[in-house]
Amino acid sequence: MADGTATSATDDLRDRIKALCDQDSRLSQSAIAREAGLSSATVSQWMSGKYPGDNAAVEKKLLLWVEAHQARAAEAGQLPTGPGYVPTATSERVVAALRYAQVAGDIAVIYGGAGVGKTQAILRHQATSPNVWLATMSPASQGVVTSLQRICASLGMPNLTGGAIALEGAITRRVRDTHGLLVIDEAQHLTVQALDQVRAIHDETGIGVALVGNETVYARMTGGNRAPFLDRLHSRIGKRVRVQRTGESDVEALIAAWGVEEKSCHAVLLEIASKPGALRSLTKCMRLASMYARAHERAVCCADIKKAARELGLVGGGE
Repeated sequence: MADGTATSATDDLRDRIKALCDQDSRLSQSAIAREAGLSSATVSQWMSGKYPGDNAAVEKKLLLWVEAHQARAAEAGQLPTGPGYVPTATSERVVAALRYAQVAGDIAVIYGGAGVGKTQAILRHQATSPNVWLATMSPASQGVVTSLQRICASLGMPNLTGGAIALEGAITRRVRDTHGLLVIDEAQHLTVQALDQVRAIHDETGIGVALVGNETVYARMTGGNRAPFLDRLHSRIGKRVRVQRTGESDVEALIAAWGVEEKSCHAVLLEIASKPGALRSLTKCMRLASMYARAHERAVCCADIKKAARELGLVGGGE
């Protein structure tokens, strides 16, 4: 009887895993193995009923994975997704600059404060135009080779190896004659040499390039000891867009997109958007406030927004 019960539980677990894979095409046995802390070979053998090792230990890990996966899916279903891209005066300026760089095969520099909608505008342009590649930089990818590797990944070549010359050659072959746009987000992390390498790819291929980041991106080309080394890049800039802060019309557009009708809430949201993080902070606040409202099965009210803002440290005041 015990063996029969164990067999039934094993078959049920296999069926649950197969059902999850059928529901989500992104799930694979290798992905499940990584998340469950098992090898791909172990999961594959166990799924086919041919695993020669400790099946009970494998099943314990897979059961924990199934329960955690389903819990995450349930929680994700409760999270408000937000309004997506909101066409504001600021975001439309960014999109226009990206469009220009791509059509003209030119270089655009878009720089300014954090949370003003630059990245969302990039994603909007990428979703509505062909051959737009987004490479987001970080301190880990600041050098020539590492930044080229990040660009390769954005072009669908994540496993390329080799030195700078080999990587540059692969990139130029991939983008030549595509009329595409290479967007370098968080470009302030790049060294002078890495920025000059991006310039060289533009010169070699005629591809559009957008350098997007904070104030440092443009300042480094116009002042300081390193500026002379970037003369070749600075002289090629065809469009420059500075987004210093969000305007009130931007904030009002986002508030309207979230469906906030209670006018007394607008002052709180305008205050949030005036601080560092701007529209990004406002969106985080609205997501949390929407969760509070959903829990009470009602529309978002000012109390929800104030509570969320306090929890996120966006405004002062006690409970």
